Amino acid sequence: MTKRLNRLPPGVGIVIPALNEAENLRALLPQLQALNPTQIVIGDNGSTDGTAEVARSCGADVARESKRGYGAACWAAMQQLRPDVEIVAFMDADLADDPAYLGALVEPIAHHEADLVIGWRDPHMREPGSMTTPQRFGNQFAARLIRWGWGFPYRGLGPFRAIRRSCLDRLAMRDRAYGWTVEMQVRAVEDDLVIRQLSVPYWRRGGVSKISGTVRGVVLAGYWIIRTSGVLWLTRGSRATSRRRAVHVAANEPSD
Repeated sequence: MTKRLNRLPPGVGIVIPALNEAENLRALLPQLQALNPTQIVIGDNGSTDGTAEVARSCGADVARESKRGYGAACWAAMQQLRPDVEIVAFMDADLADDPAYLGALVEPIAHHEADLVIGWRDPHMREPGSMTTPQRFGNQFAARLIRWGWGFPYRGLGPFRAIRRSCLDRLAMRDRAYGWTVEMQVRAVEDDLVIRQLSVPYWRRGGVSKISGTVRGVVLAGYWIIRTSGVLWLTRGSRATSRRRAVHVAANEPSD
């Protein structure tokens, strides 16, 4: 059974992308604050419902990003992380992720047993109706694309995840849309990060999803997942060359 911690280890920052999630944040943020994180940053993606005001009233920092996109909101929030944040956890604002499992995600990283931990939305732990048919298909399809292209057996693209900050900085994430999770998982494989997957529950979200709640959202998410996977596959050679060059330079730098 997954061990759940009442308090997080020092140095954990939580990034939450949000678009019109004021009511959900009102319920989520007190639960997160009870875990004593080092920092919580909300990536406010142009909300009009008072999301930023609710976040600040609950003790979170807010990074405003008017350009719409899941990755854009995450990136904006990352820029406000304090220097003492050593582990970055990502989760959605919709109450679908269980904050009680946050400690289990970050613990392997804090103990230097992993660099990236993905919360896998285990079918046996999912609330009925929490994932639509297009969500389930897209999640499985994306995992298969990564397995076919890079050989790593990911079980899915759970947005509930944690990563060592130094590794996240090294990945230099570029996607600013729905391909964010795909890019992070592919780049983690390419950079030889130590990756773990942890079964976590998944609940029905509060409010209406901006992705699965509309046909347009489902189509856009599917497009970006496929597009990002394709671009990463086509450019993998140039990234490998850059990594070899960086290792060569570092190996030949004079020591003090």
